[in-house]
Formats: sequence, C-alpha cells, structure tokens
Amino acid sequence: MSTEPSWDLFRTFAVVLREGSLSGAARVLGMTQPSVARHIDALEAAVGAKLFVRSQRGLSPTDRGLALRSHAESLVATSAALLRAASGTEGASGTVRITASEVVGAEHLPPILAALRRAHPALAIELVLSNAVSDLLQRQADIAVRMVEPTQQALVARKVGAVTLGFHAHRDYLAARGVPRTAEDLLAHDLIGVDTETPAVRAVLSRMPGLTREAFGLRTDSDLAQLAAIRAGYGIGVCQVEIARRDPALVRVTPDLFSFELPLWVVMHEDLRGGARYRAVFDALVEGLGRVGGG
Repeated sequence: MSTEPSWDLFRTFAVVLREGSLSGAARVLGMTQPSVARHIDALEAAVGAKLFVRSQRGLSPTDRGLALRSHAESLVATSAALLRAASGTEGASGTVRITASEVVGAEHLPPILAALRRAHPALAIELVLSNAVSDLLQRQADIAVRMVEPTQQALVARKVGAVTLGFHAHRDYLAARGVPRTAEDLLAHDLIGVDTETPAVRAVLSRMPGLTREAFGLRTDSDLAQLAAIRAGYGIGVCQVEIARRDPALVRVTPDLFSFELPLWVVMHEDLRGGARYRAVFDALVEGLGRVGGG
C-alpha cells in the first residue's frame, strides 16, 4: 500500500460491498454516484489492486476486495461505536445500540424500551433486529439479547431465563380444520415453517419424524412473518408460548409432541460496564426480560 487511504474511502468501500452497486451506496451515503466511484478508484489506487468487477447483477468484489471486507466492516463498527461513546455526558444519556432477534425485538422489547425512555429521556436507542449473532467484541452493537449461551471472552453476560416454543394456531383455523392430537394429524394440516434448513433448525425438526421443509405449506425464514401467518389463521406454526398467552385467539396444540426451550441472555462488552447509560439499559433488559423468561 503506497499511501494511507482516508477513513472515508473505507466507509464507502464497505457500503458498496453491502449494497452491491455504486447507485445503492450513493443513496445510503448521501453522495453522488460519481463521488462514490472516485472513492473506490482512489482506494484501488492506494492498495494497488482492483476491488470490484462489474457483472450483470452490479458490482462483485474481487478476491482482494473480499480480503478487505472484514477489516472495513470492523472500521465502520468501531467508528459508529466511537460516535456513540462520544454522544453521552454524565448520567444515563447518549446512544446505546442493542441487537436482538426479530421476535424478541418486536414482541418483548418495545414495552421495556418505552419504560426505559420514560425513566431516562436523554437516552437514545438504536435497535437492530437480526437472528444473526452480532460480534460485541467488534462493537457491532453495545448490548445483545441472545438465545444461545455466549462463548466469547471479555463479555458481561446474564442469563434471565428461557422461552418455550410450541405449535400454535388461530382458534378460527382449528374450528374449521380440527385440532390435531397426534403427529400424523399434525402433518395433515397447513403448516408454517422455515425456508432454509440450518443445522440448528434440523436439530429442532428431528424431534418430530416426518416434519421436514417439504411439509410446510408456507415457508419463510422470517420469524415475524411466521408469527403473522399464525395470527392470520394460515395454519399451524411454532410460536413462543409466552407470546401466545397474550392473545386469546391463539391456541397451543400437541404440547406433548413438541416443546423446545431457548435461553435468554443479555450480554455486553465488559469495557462498557462502567458507563451509566450502558448499565441503565443492561439492567432494564435484565429486569424486563427476566419477567418474560421467568429468570
């Protein structure tokens, strides 16, 4: 590398990687497309190699571009974390970035965050909903709600209980189609499930012989879409028992055939434990999710 590229070039590179086109990156960055192109040209000149090739689908990263991906994304995450850290003053004020799964973020966190906002009006929350496990050590988020036990070191982690998964359906659907009693009955119904079978999904499905991707009449990898379909009366799908209890229209079926527990963990980087705003958010999540998970 003949010259040291500016931070702006790496930020632009990371966004072009994510968006897959100069025009998409320009919209995200609030720049013109020629300006984005100049940034990429300048970075390629600095590293002495092409980072993208044009294809019918837009821009595809070269091997050198892929090699730089993790470093550029780390720079972006670190910069965002720096700005969040600089945003606070004394007390619980400033910005805290939380990551959680789709269902937890949409179904459990809103009342917890609303109460937190009332208690600390100077706090701003960035909420990222993803079923992927964000890397707290890389500061992709400040605090994470996870449904697997953390394995990384240098983390403050608190288990706050667990949620139970079970098959549920709308009572109107069951009135029309009948209530399944056996595994054979269940497979004759309109089932809602995943589109992509991951090792974790296969481990869950293995608890019921015959329950495969092909058995699902609606396939989607979005947990929120599955939950919405159950509520709409499409058929039978997996839902958290704690969520279904809030809706009298949802009925649990075949609890003796399928019941699966997922742990609830609240996790943050240990370097943040002394920050008032991080502690306030961490404690609020532990208390609120503890009521959900019975921890």
